[in-house]
Amino acid sequence: MDTGEKVLAAVFASPVAEHLLRYGRDLGYATILIEPDAARAAEHEAVTSVPELGPGVDVVLTDHHRDELGPVLRDVLERDARWVGIMGNPRHQGPHVEALRALDVPEDDIKRVHRPIGLNIGSRTPPEIAIATLAGLIADRNDKPGGFFG
Repeated sequence: MDTGEKVLAAVFASPVAEHLLRYGRDLGYATILIEPDAARAAEHEAVTSVPELGPGVDVVLTDHHRDELGPVLRDVLERDARWVGIMGNPRHQGPHVEALRALDVPEDDIKRVHRPIGLNIGSRTPPEIAIATLAGLIADRNDKPGGFFG
């Protein structure tokens, strides 16, 4: 993957991933869907393993209930990515933490995973979640906190 390119990688085929990638393309991202399940990958034109990434890549895991969560996230963390985040309820510890510890992923790498992600706009639907997530990525890329001007 071109390391100078602005890339959005969505992990796990889901309605949120579909909207993330669609809106991401509109925002100038090159996009990629990573889906470790071969049957799902074939349905969604996705790759089944984590490719080489680069410093221009933002990675969003769109499902925290998948059995492949730990191994896929470990593989992402072994690559050079600008930003890594996983969706989930901020009131609970993410299941990725224990999944990564079980795979002996160093704590410093586990701390690289952002959660929650996106701007807190009360999003509920897949399109709203995608918009909130992308707005947060734009703010982060521009070194801004997000939110309204005061």
